[in-house]
Amino acid sequence: MRLVRSEKNFLLADLREPGLRVVLDPPPSPEFATQFLHDVGESGRGSTRVEVPFQQIAPDEKEFWSEETTEELRVPIGRSGATKMQYLEIGRGTRQHALIAGKTGSGKSTLFHIIVTNLALWCGPEQVEFYLVDFKKGVEFKCYANRRLPHAKVIAIESDRAFGLSVLQRLDDELRRRGDLFRQLGVQDVPGYKKAGGKEMMPRTLLMIDEFQEFFTEEDRVSQGAAVLLDRIVRQGRAFGIHVILGSQTLGGAYTLARATIGQMVIRIALMCNEADAFLIMDQDNPAPRLLSRPGEGIYNDAAGAIEGNSPFQAVWLPEEVRDDYLEKIRERADDKKFPGPFVFEGNAPADVRENVVLGELLRTIPDKPAARARIWLGAPNSIKGPTEAVFQRQSGSNLLIVGQSEERELTLLVVALVSLAAQYPKGAARFVVLDSTPPGFPERDFLERVIATIPHEVVQAGNSNLAQVMGGLAEELKNRAADEKAAAPETFVLVHGLQNFKKLRQEDEFSFSSGESTTVNPAAVLQSLISDGPTHGIHIIATCDTYNNVNRFLGRKTLTEFEMRVLFQMSASDSASLVESPDASTLGLHRALYYNDREGYTEIFRPYARPGNEWIEEIGRAPRAS
Repeated sequence: MRLVRSEKNFLLADLREPGLRVVLDPPPSPEFATQFLHDVGESGRGSTRVEVPFQQIAPDEKEFWSEETTEELRVPIGRSGATKMQYLEIGRGTRQHALIAGKTGSGKSTLFHIIVTNLALWCGPEQVEFYLVDFKKGVEFKCYANRRLPHAKVIAIESDRAFGLSVLQRLDDELRRRGDLFRQLGVQDVPGYKKAGGKEMMPRTLLMIDEFQEFFTEEDRVSQGAAVLLDRIVRQGRAFGIHVILGSQTLGGAYTLARATIGQMVIRIALMCNEADAFLIMDQDNPAPRLLSRPGEGIYNDAAGAIEGNSPFQAVWLPEEVRDDYLEKIRERADDKKFPGPFVFEGNAPADVRENVVLGELLRTIPDKPAARARIWLGAPNSIKGPTEAVFQRQSGSNLLIVGQSEERELTLLVVALVSLAAQYPKGAARFVVLDSTPPGFPERDFLERVIATIPHEVVQAGNSNLAQVMGGLAEELKNRAADEKAAAPETFVLVHGLQNFKKLRQEDEFSFSSGESTTVNPAAVLQSLISDGPTHGIHIIATCDTYNNVNRFLGRKTLTEFEMRVLFQMSASDSASLVESPDASTLGLHRALYYNDREGYTEIFRPYARPGNEWIEEIGRAPRAS
């Protein structure tokens, strides 16, 4: 039946009996109508979405780690047409490096995950290894760190430019190392090396950098160094099995890689992007990428962007839960074969002292002799190397000053220093004096005292009330050591928590310093004497202070020079320049600090350790040396 509208109401078109009325249902409520339209809109949004399951390109479990990469690195990444697979093929001819461009929502991050996960499934760690660097303010690569992907050498999450540069330097070193190996055997590439009987594993190395243009956001030594290193790796890496995949939302603007370097990257993968980037990633006569309209839809081109090299494809869809399940299987397989995990740099988080392998090993052993060069660990480096450390020796200037308005981080450095030093000396070979004015009952005081209770050496604690007595004892000890330099004496470390809180340690214009038979001791004079003369006799100062102004008031510029090792947290450019002759501390973020070594003439940015929890303190207490 059909309804027709009359002047006053609706009628049945084919039935007009007298007295017959058509009564319609009442309209839906506004709330129902709104929700209905919303649901229709949401359903329509995904109507053009194409999802090709990742399982279509992933290997069966019996095929895990079955692929060889001697001749080339080849892995499926999606569908090309109804029946063909689209492969990423790197390592043959000029096809050595790849460039990926796609705007937000184009599927660029998913494509990175597809490449990493599928390669890790098809190839073992002896066939391919990854250096993963993410400059985005996100945690795209964290899943590989959490599951300790055995193929990954380095994983940088929310990386900063300085660490990214250190990754390039590490790869440049690897390039040189492989070059030396190849020359020794008289070969020119990876297949030749393996045929000649090379004894070392020679996996294909894949450097993958997302948002690589972050290297070039400033005109400084980092951008200059990155440009030189990237160009060298791209030009020379092909012979040594080192390949680069760079990703970016846009290739336009001033902050990007030199066109000469981009020209060496023959493989181009374009996802949804604007018209300008379509021409930049491909040849100027190849506008095809501007027609891409949905996530995961792309054009694979291995002819340096020439239009005849276009191969349209649809990347597979890799949900997080599917990816994580595969990564778990890879980790289980790696554990069976004892493959180690990666070096992880997490730029948005403080360092964890429990990840310090060297300190952990020291805490599990009992030292049989004193350390020749006592070390304390400050945090995780902003480069690929061991933890940042300060070294104490019996020589002038071997003191450490920590400056910054971050009491918790400063106390953490002192506590880790105390534990580190205690672990390097047999019982009785070291002695500690801790000056702390924090009132009893405060969390900081409780934390410090719980750590001190685990130390097997003599620890003398002092506050403002007994400061003169303790400083007098140190003055006498220094006097005796100076009088008899051959006498055996334990290495002594004086740890001062909050120098600015000890008014009696503030330097005066004239000192009335005396010891021995005298009944008065000037603590400030003793401190000055310990700083200048103590290190050569085995007495070292480790002090924290809140500001440069207080450093100047309590120590003065002359005494400051006796602290050849300094740690700075964020401060003004002028204060930084006064302390380390550089304004670098003014640009430090929340989880960054600067270590300066005046004797060796270098500075290092690092991530200081976060305050450890009670379980770490309990672990120290159970250490064999503490029994």
